[in-house]
Amino acid sequence: MTQAALVETGSTEPSSPGTFWMAGGALGVVFGDIGTSPLYTLKTVILLSGSSPTPHIILGLLSLIIWTLILVTSIKYAAFAMRFDNRGEGGIMALMSQLQHNGKGRGLIIFAGLLGAALIYGDGAITPAISVLSALEGLNIAFPEAHHFILPATVAILVALFAIQPFGTAKIGRVFGPIMALWFLVIAALGIWGIAQHPAVLLAINPWYGVQFLLSNGFVSFLVLGGVFLCVTGAEALYADMGHFGKKPIWLAWFGLVFPSLLLNYAGQSALLLSGADISHNIFFRLCPPAMQIPLVILATLATIIASQAIITGAFSMTRQTLQLGWLPRLLVKQTAEDNYGQIYIGIVNWLLMIATVFLAVFFKSSDNLAAAYGIAVSLTMLMTSGLLYVAMRRIWHWNRVASGLIALLFLIVDSCFLIANMIKVLDGGYIPLLLAAAICTVMIVWHRGVQATVSSINEKNIDLETFFNKLRDNDIPRVAGSAVFLTKSQSGVPPVMRWHVARNRSLQQNVLTLTISVLNVPRIAHVNRLVIREVAPNYWRAVAYYGFMERPNIPALQDEITKRQCPFELCDATFYLGRETIVGREDGKGIAKWQRSCFAFMARNCTNATHYYHLPADQVVEISRRVAI
Repeated sequence: MTQAALVETGSTEPSSPGTFWMAGGALGVVFGDIGTSPLYTLKTVILLSGSSPTPHIILGLLSLIIWTLILVTSIKYAAFAMRFDNRGEGGIMALMSQLQHNGKGRGLIIFAGLLGAALIYGDGAITPAISVLSALEGLNIAFPEAHHFILPATVAILVALFAIQPFGTAKIGRVFGPIMALWFLVIAALGIWGIAQHPAVLLAINPWYGVQFLLSNGFVSFLVLGGVFLCVTGAEALYADMGHFGKKPIWLAWFGLVFPSLLLNYAGQSALLLSGADISHNIFFRLCPPAMQIPLVILATLATIIASQAIITGAFSMTRQTLQLGWLPRLLVKQTAEDNYGQIYIGIVNWLLMIATVFLAVFFKSSDNLAAAYGIAVSLTMLMTSGLLYVAMRRIWHWNRVASGLIALLFLIVDSCFLIANMIKVLDGGYIPLLLAAAICTVMIVWHRGVQATVSSINEKNIDLETFFNKLRDNDIPRVAGSAVFLTKSQSGVPPVMRWHVARNRSLQQNVLTLTISVLNVPRIAHVNRLVIREVAPNYWRAVAYYGFMERPNIPALQDEITKRQCPFELCDATFYLGRETIVGREDGKGIAKWQRSCFAFMARNCTNATHYYHLPADQVVEISRRVAI
């Protein structure tokens, strides 16, 4: 049966009446990061531009922000990337999984996808720190004496946010959408008020102001581009979260509320600068009347907490995709809400992300300093996405080289300019997300190579079924009462764990089922196609259970499918046999590098036990250890 025949069919888009409500839900998940960027973007850009900004510089900076939002978010992600969905799912990993089995350059496609995914973790560590710091720094305007309490309050909020993750956020998430809707309406209203002070700011819609700034300010132009890029951090979420809401709700939320609100607010902040406003404090909070600054700080803090929650949830979701596709060791995934598949919790990811986020907040101390490290990981991720989009236009849309190349070249030029501008930040702290991404990417590659080497080593001694049963008969090995399930990665021959079981126990159960869990490069598998099972010998069945990379393998739940196939095998009475490998080096010295083997062995020893990962009843599991040379 082909992969196309196995996948779940049907549209993931909501019906027309539900699109509006789904768009409201998307506000609290998809747009938290990009929606809180006005808190720090223009402030950072002004600082990078140097001396007191002239009207032409202000209009040039605003024009760069406006056209960055248009080109990167509205055109690249909304108009192009979101049309390349893997059965409704989006994101760089979903795009990679869609392209890696189709045509040449598989290695480069996989590397681009893995590097892009690893870099997102770097962004995920910085976003909560810079967002919460920026929000609380608004207190400096109303209460200058509160300066010394901002960092401790930021750390407390971040620790509390990560501490509640094990309990799930389904109920809290219901109010995320309305709060973010209020946030966008408020920043839009503040922007309109600012524009009214100096309507000439609307001239910045002319891209020539931005081009003129870039051409006339030399090296400062590149410095400023690194700050301008902050306005689109979070744009990747439009694509990555597409599977939760669908294209139309995200488009509706972006073009109907988020995009206009961001444009109005950036224009309003720039209008105040044209009016000669004091730039010693955050210009965002200068837009607000003094009597409303404390409520605005509270609302901004809530918005940044929601943005941080969206980043954390996104990290959990991407981790699940990555480990399901075989690029990470098994991790315990806890479902925190049975009626919401997106509500999951992965402990080690949560606590490592918390440590990194709190460290960044304490190390950099202010949002101005943290902005120096922000953007480099995201810009490199966007460059990887642009490269994959070219391949997608060629292979999925079947566009010719010229059309695909021209569109991709535009994206690549924009992304490359931002990346080069952000590379200047490396020594100022940008190395931190890069080191984090490099470590994660190395873990993924080493794990995948180790798994491939282990499977290859085990299969070297594979024997066919007929030979195995002939040996049973020749050696008078009895078939004893009972049922056994042998988990195996191979869909042919005799599972190694079954050979070792017979060799050690000198017997084999009367009813035997070999089971392979196969995760395909699609999000979900149609339920009717979940299990393929056939009897290959008397009382000996071979089964393959198919899952998508967005699904949770659950072996006991396969009983209904086994029964529907009119197979008399009962999982509830069976003993499950699992192999546990002890990794050693090959005697001929031709295995993988020693440091990779050591890293893989460490991960294999400490990954989540298969009993828990596949939801097996612990009192029915037998593990058989064996040495595997790689």
